[in-house]
Amino acid sequence: MQVYAVDPFEDFHEYGELSEEEIHELHKGEFLYGDVEFGFISNSGNTDNSSFKLKGNLYQDFRYWRNQFKIDSHYADETDTETGIKDETASRYFISAQTSYKFGIDNESFFLYGDYEADEFNGRKYTSTFVVGYGNRIFEGRKNTVDFHVGPGVLVYRVDDETELMPHEKRTEKGYLLRASLQWERNISKRTRFNQDFSYERSVSGLGNRSFSETSLISQVIEGLSLKVSYTYRYNSDPEEDKSKVDTEFGVTFVYSFN
Repeated sequence: MQVYAVDPFEDFHEYGELSEEEIHELHKGEFLYGDVEFGFISNSGNTDNSSFKLKGNLYQDFRYWRNQFKIDSHYADETDTETGIKDETASRYFISAQTSYKFGIDNESFFLYGDYEADEFNGRKYTSTFVVGYGNRIFEGRKNTVDFHVGPGVLVYRVDDETELMPHEKRTEKGYLLRASLQWERNISKRTRFNQDFSYERSVSGLGNRSFSETSLISQVIEGLSLKVSYTYRYNSDPEEDKSKVDTEFGVTFVYSFN
């Protein structure tokens, strides 16, 4: 597999001028292309802690099928300088895969989507969804593209084994949902773009509703390397006992693009 960094000025400018469909057209038939995001912070001395973040957004594009894979992991720990005891403060791992069958006019597709999340601090051992549905582009301009996907699906989650349950509650819950997602990308300048990703899951089985939003600004630094500033918002209307409904995250990370 051939991997190399994109040119910081020519290619990034070209990608900003092209629609997302034209970008995929350039890579049609390639085994893998996309970007990887990473960040690491470590402190020692009066405070002893570390934090690591890794994300990836990868594609495969063929004549009739397009596959997208996402990974998102965040780990953090802190050591008490007096006792030497280390505690985890964050441990979240998320993976998703979507395969889309392209038909009709450009950007129309039927899709299959699945994800799996394990978060040590949300009271659930894991949460997983599986969705089938329809996707299309609702707007395409010189600087903006807006895509959406919608469809029914299934939600499965298992409560943390150490959580005390009421007599009528179960460790594993299953139900049906309706999921909708929206992706907006705007080319701000030759080397800077704005992304807004949003998804909403509404349970029809009384298991609560979830929403996710990531707002980000990405600016090319050098060669295939970019700087990303992002704000992430996660909401769960029916969290486990003693858990918050809202999780937020502010991040500054590097993004490496390859094709």
